[in-house]
Amino acid sequence: MNAPGPQVDDHMTVDVAMSVLIGARVPHLLLQDDDGRCTGLVTRSQLAAHRGGSWYTDRTRLRDIPLDRGPFTPSAAVLGEAEAAMRLRTLQASPVVDEQGYALGVLGLPH
Repeated sequence: MNAPGPQVDDHMTVDVAMSVLIGARVPHLLLQDDDGRCTGLVTRSQLAAHRGGSWYTDRTRLRDIPLDRGPFTPSAAVLGEAEAAMRLRTLQASPVVDEQGYALGVLGLPH
């Protein structure tokens, strides 16, 4: 498990999120709701794909784009089971959350 990295509000616009991703030089951002609970994970390639869509505007918010919204990896999960669930859902990374839904880190699959 890696540190969670930058966490941004899910009402942030896609353009601003892309700038944060590039500026922080990280592969993903964790999204959080108004209470700070994890609501998703977004990558640069996901943001780039949505910026190129015909429906996209500069006001498009992260909460408005289709992303994996969980379930996320619980902190008490067995590593092998968590990896199997990620492979089944074709995820390269999954937020690890505590019992209240706050992000503790990110689990990534080995390459």
